[in-house]
Amino acid sequence: MSSKTRILGISAYYHDSAAALLEDGVCVAAAQEERFTRIKGDSSFPHNSVNFCLETARITEQDIDHVVFYENPYAKFERLLTTYHVTAPASLPSFVRALPSWLSKKLWMGHEMSKELGINKHVHFCDHHMSHAASTFYPSPFEEAAILTIDGVGEWSTTTFGTGKKNQIELIKHIRFPNSVGLLYSAFTSYTGFKINSGEYKLMGLAPYGEPKYADVIKDKLIKIENDGSIVLNQHYFNYVGGLEMTNDRFHALLGGPPRKAESQITQREMDLAASIQSVLNEIVLKMGAYVHKETGMKNLVMAGGVSLNVVATGLLSREGPFDQIWIQPAAGDAGGALGAALWMWHNELGNERIVKKPDAMGGAFLGYEIPEVSRDDDEVLNKLGAVWEKFNDADLKTRVAESIADGKIVAVARGKSEFGPRALGSRSILADARSQTMQSHLNLKVKFRESFRPFAPMVLAEDATEYFDITQESPYMLLCYPVAASHRREVVDDGSFGIEKLKQIRSDIPAVTHVDYSARVQTIDHERNPFIYDILTQFKQMTGSSVIVNTSFNVRGEPIVNSAEDAYRCFMATEIDCLVVGNRFMRREEQKNRPLNDADRDKWLRRFELD
Repeated sequence: MSSKTRILGISAYYHDSAAALLEDGVCVAAAQEERFTRIKGDSSFPHNSVNFCLETARITEQDIDHVVFYENPYAKFERLLTTYHVTAPASLPSFVRALPSWLSKKLWMGHEMSKELGINKHVHFCDHHMSHAASTFYPSPFEEAAILTIDGVGEWSTTTFGTGKKNQIELIKHIRFPNSVGLLYSAFTSYTGFKINSGEYKLMGLAPYGEPKYADVIKDKLIKIENDGSIVLNQHYFNYVGGLEMTNDRFHALLGGPPRKAESQITQREMDLAASIQSVLNEIVLKMGAYVHKETGMKNLVMAGGVSLNVVATGLLSREGPFDQIWIQPAAGDAGGALGAALWMWHNELGNERIVKKPDAMGGAFLGYEIPEVSRDDDEVLNKLGAVWEKFNDADLKTRVAESIADGKIVAVARGKSEFGPRALGSRSILADARSQTMQSHLNLKVKFRESFRPFAPMVLAEDATEYFDITQESPYMLLCYPVAASHRREVVDDGSFGIEKLKQIRSDIPAVTHVDYSARVQTIDHERNPFIYDILTQFKQMTGSSVIVNTSFNVRGEPIVNSAEDAYRCFMATEIDCLVVGNRFMRREEQKNRPLNDADRDKWLRRFELD
């Protein structure tokens, strides 16, 4: 009988459901449900993720010692009832919509989860922002650190700060609902025609095309920002407290018109709105950082919560803020709450010692479903799909990938354990040459099938990062944005271009990863976390003199990042990706038995995924 203590953390029922499994405090597996169900942001109980965790550890549900949920449903229900009471009768439609699921399931969460798991086990509840705090402090490389969590809302809290020392976390102050930086940003996401909980990335990417023309009116009418970064939102302009929409007619009149309809043309107005709210967010985050540093006296900061995925704001805090280093949980959103809840139980509730690991305890975030180098099951699946491949040893495969990228090919990689969190970090990635002047638009329009304005991230050898970018620390999880170094920039002649037209201007010698404001969402590659990609980049540098390539997630718009060999091959054949790596197999598009999808079949395949 094993003496290991096993803790299963779960997040579910809102968005980005996930499961994480600890064995004696070490995370052995963690995955989001969407990777298995192929439903973006899947909020259902994470049966597939739980089963994956159990299979990885070679145990059954009966071997689990503790089950922990990432938030407290009773406190959350209290907030909802209070909100509905205060805003009645306007809140009645929202109340009627929400109440049945609460009375039938969510209030009985412990019983419901035990039933879902098929075991009679007490379920522990960890407060939402404590889950975020635990998810980022305990795996971080710091003995002690200030903690900052920012999101839409948990139970009552929307932002917290505190400290982590040894195995203890203390959350000192909270900003409470309805005052929320995350909900403010989501309100503008919705207003500019994007989908909440997925379109925030688009709003951030759109911002550099505009001017912050609305920043003053936002700060004058919508939000009061204190010197410590705390905020008060003027609910006169919002409808999210008791309604079914984020904004109201007063909000729309203030900013000059109704919300943009989804999928309609993006105008300069939306670009200026994006630039404005991003400017306001940057100011808030910088003030929060300065205040947390002053109050805690800590030299390092750890962050989590959905707003921590805003790489523009976090990059600015890294460059201009008071902290020596910032470490952000790779799965900073609700999915990471599953891991945080489990870590909270191990350290805070069970009192176990924290052992700090270098470079951190996340293992490169490679904690998910594994595509092994060689697998008969994958061979069988791929054969049925008509796949044709060559098999290489590791060394030869790396050379083939590096040569293909240097030759201008787009190479998709699906091998090893998938990443936990929203970023593809080399295990489920599409790679290309950052020096190409046409790659950015080609990837967006012919591979990802998404809006042309969206930028791509660079992978760079960690030791070369400061040559290419004004970078102040490592960025292994692609969570910090930095300017392209002056030595690699090109002067842009003012040709009258504005808005999306700026895309056509070449701003650097790595144009495929240089945004219109010369920024880049940098991923530094080191050998310890990612030896496969590190060796590819090293060879690419030897071939070309450059150690920067494009890295984007292996999926199309609206599709979760590919998980299995089958997911990878289907996506490969539906797009204009040139080469595919699955395990140690190397495939060329032109050699496949089946023809790539024609436009009609591709459209049918793409309709499987809801637009993000």
